[in-house]
Amino acid sequence: MFRKIVTAVILIPLAVIIVAFAVANRQAVTVSFDPFSSAAPAYAATLPLFVLIFILVILGVIVGGVAAWFRQGKWRRLARRLESDVRDLHAEIDAIRRREHAGVAPAQAGKASGQGAGPGTGSGAGLGPHPLIPPRNP
Repeated sequence: MFRKIVTAVILIPLAVIIVAFAVANRQAVTVSFDPFSSAAPAYAATLPLFVLIFILVILGVIVGGVAAWFRQGKWRRLARRLESDVRDLHAEIDAIRRREHAGVAPAQAGKASGQGAGPGTGSGAGLGPHPLIPPRNP
């Protein structure tokens, strides 16, 4: 409800301003796309000034959006990589929980798979359910 009120408070005055701008700028202007002949251009368009301004604003928003999208490409790539890492880590946590649930200690599972069980070897020795990571249901 609050969002609708705020939207109305912003959009209604904006619409009034846009209509007033359009009414005040109805005079026709000729836009020439021929830089070499201003007397008889190869292509020229005659349209109201407010239409020309609206078209230019819309084109500016599109060009700015495309530029921002390209500039943020490295962040989207990083987010995809991190999402993949999170999926892999969740799968690893699930595997450890399944081994613990099956009664195989993580240290024994590490030895069985050829991994060392010493500290710093990544064997998962001593890992129990993590208080911040909820168990996932497969």
